[in-house]
Amino acid sequence: MAETARSARPTGHGRVLAALALAQFICSFAGSNMNVMINDISEDLDTTVQGVQVAITVFLLVMAALMIPGGKLTDRYGRKRCFLTGLVVYAIGALLSAAAPGLGVLILGNSILEGLGTALLIPPVYILTTLLYPDVTSRARAFGVVMALGGIGAAAGPLIGGLITTAISWRAAFVFQALVIAVIVVLSRRIDDPLPPDPTRSFDTKGAVLSAVGLVLVVMGILAADNNIWLMTVLLVLGALVLWWFFRSARAKEASGREPLLSLRLFDNRTSNLGLVTQNAQWLLLMGTSFTAAAYLQVVRGYDAVQTGVVFTAATLGLLATSLSAERLARRHPQRRLIMTGFAFSIAGVVVLITLVGNFATAWAFVPGLLLIGLGLGVMLTPSVNVVQSSFPEEQQGEISGLSRSVSNLGSSFGTAIAGTILVAGLSKGAYAAAMTTLAVIGLGGLAAAALLPREAGPGSTRGSRSETPRATE
Repeated sequence: MAETARSARPTGHGRVLAALALAQFICSFAGSNMNVMINDISEDLDTTVQGVQVAITVFLLVMAALMIPGGKLTDRYGRKRCFLTGLVVYAIGALLSAAAPGLGVLILGNSILEGLGTALLIPPVYILTTLLYPDVTSRARAFGVVMALGGIGAAAGPLIGGLITTAISWRAAFVFQALVIAVIVVLSRRIDDPLPPDPTRSFDTKGAVLSAVGLVLVVMGILAADNNIWLMTVLLVLGALVLWWFFRSARAKEASGREPLLSLRLFDNRTSNLGLVTQNAQWLLLMGTSFTAAAYLQVVRGYDAVQTGVVFTAATLGLLATSLSAERLARRHPQRRLIMTGFAFSIAGVVVLITLVGNFATAWAFVPGLLLIGLGLGVMLTPSVNVVQSSFPEEQQGEISGLSRSVSNLGSSFGTAIAGTILVAGLSKGAYAAAMTTLAVIGLGGLAAAALLPREAGPGSTRGSRSETPRATE
């Protein structure tokens, strides 16, 4: 199978990698660019800050809830077909959002259709990158480009979105997304699927529904925290019960020899489990910080979209500086060390943000902290993905890619929901500090998980994870 994948590797790798990286860029951009449009959208659509927060969170949540089914569908219908289908659905959602007359249509276009499109197109990005680049160093370089564009999309989303919003309109930002999708479609013509699709593969519809409903209930419960504690409790309990039902159903299917939506054997790999925890915490930090700082700057400090975006340039530059060095860092340092270093920088950045913003009214107070957070995230995003993807053989890349992206996007949803709920509840200096402190504590949890990763034999080695690779497919 490995030889088949290598022999099928297409020419024109540059265009292929550009298409995959741009796809990750635009999806990450969509998750953060609305943060600087909070005032413009709420005024234009006659809604509230909380209404915009719900739209952003639901977009991230739809991605997280449908990413596992999306990864599973790649095995059945092929990675390229799912990728192109996702691009088309995403573009339709972007254009619908641009023409939205109210919050409901915006949620349909941006949150639902763009979220669905992302869930279809993102798993193929990581599967194709893993299959097309077999050794750890070249894979680190490729993932470095993909994660760099993804991180830049999330970090630079506020600046790009702010410039477009101020120069034209917030609606033009969605037209921009559709235009980027068109470019990706053109570049995608060179993509050849390294592994043939298998139309006979079954699809666990019941599992897909249960997993999606369970995740939606949990995140909606978090969003309800600032309005109704009893509703929050009910939603969280119901979400936990539905997810328990999902895992029980998956276990029963696996025991009877049928194929569940998600093989629970994936969780037998300790290295991958720890890597997934670090991914969740990283994106929670990134998106939680982005929403909290952007909302505070606009609602409390009165900054416009461009001014808010310019402040976030510090995070973009920091992330760009370190993520584009992923290949060199992977050659020189073990992945565990890179992930721990990234969390240390990011946590320090959150502490600096809390301290300086609490004592100085100038916008420059945000720059050092955002720069540190960007540097830290750029260091650890790529090795975390590499640790997880490299822990499994090619036959399981569809499942682990879907799970990996679901966990990461769930982190993004939690970041916006948790930090945003704390902030929106007060929108004061105290609420800002409380939201950022919560993010720092979660960052410490990610650092603890990274510290438990196995010590590699040397820079770039994945022997620690390979030794635990499930052998059920042999």
